[in-house]
Amino acid sequence: MAPTGSKLVVYAALAGNLAIAVTKLAAASYTGSGAMFTEAVHSFVDTGNQGLLLYGMRRAARPADDSHNFGHGLELYFWSFVVALLIFTLGGAYAVYEGIEKLRHPEPMTAPWINVGVIALSGVFEGLSFRTARREMRARFARESLWTAVTRSKDPSTFAIILEDGAALIGLGLALVGVVASGFLGWPQGDGVASVAIGCLLIATAGVLFRETRSLLTGESASPRVIEQARAILAADPRVVRIERMRSLQLGPGTVLLAVTLDLAPDLTGDGLRRATADLRAAIRHGLPGVAHLYFQLPVREHDGAGGARNPLKNLE
Repeated sequence: MAPTGSKLVVYAALAGNLAIAVTKLAAASYTGSGAMFTEAVHSFVDTGNQGLLLYGMRRAARPADDSHNFGHGLELYFWSFVVALLIFTLGGAYAVYEGIEKLRHPEPMTAPWINVGVIALSGVFEGLSFRTARREMRARFARESLWTAVTRSKDPSTFAIILEDGAALIGLGLALVGVVASGFLGWPQGDGVASVAIGCLLIATAGVLFRETRSLLTGESASPRVIEQARAILAADPRVVRIERMRSLQLGPGTVLLAVTLDLAPDLTGDGLRRATADLRAAIRHGLPGVAHLYFQLPVREHDGAGGARNPLKNLE
């Protein structure tokens, strides 16, 4: 099953960040602002990150094969981890380094009003990109706060963009403070302080993204909502006596493996058990299309009351 991540969110962020990065770089070159140059690097890193997410989405959409029996959905999580690494190194660590250099060798800023205009324009583009990603997230987690939605989402094509754009908007505010302090208030060190603050912000953003993608890469279960819905669907069938255990694995955005140990009515024979599990499978697939792989395990009952073989089935896929 192909990932369900919204490419529109990624394309919108990529286009906006590329335009912003070029504009910031031109402004930084003209005015000599370290904070603006840091922001330009930040935007170029974000542009590359969106390209990596698109690449990861394309590779994750490949069908299952002999070497990847459950598909390639986890590959998107790998490329999201790479994105976090790039934010940390090329974005955060470099910004801190650039800021320290500016603090050691402060320089006067030329035409700070240009930086102010670029920051305002960048804020508009970043805000539009953030709004697109936020709408996508709201459509999936209408009753959750934005932070809760980010931590529960299984789709890095959305939550990574929200984290990046949110950090970008805050970074623009920090850059504005640095430009005002350095260019208008006569404190050239303010530019370096802003760069260091932006770097620390990016490192914190990378840390959150590291945590989320690491969990998904190392076998995170499906969301509680999916588990609750699956349990409700199974419990609604009168032939289900008890659901003993339910295990799940998130194989990619919108792709779940579900293994259920349950006990069915004792009067069901072999054919009846097969019909029951087939009906339950159809109900799960109808109610939860994202469950791409479903396994049932039934307790083994070797004999019925008359001493005859009753249930030869143990594992049913």
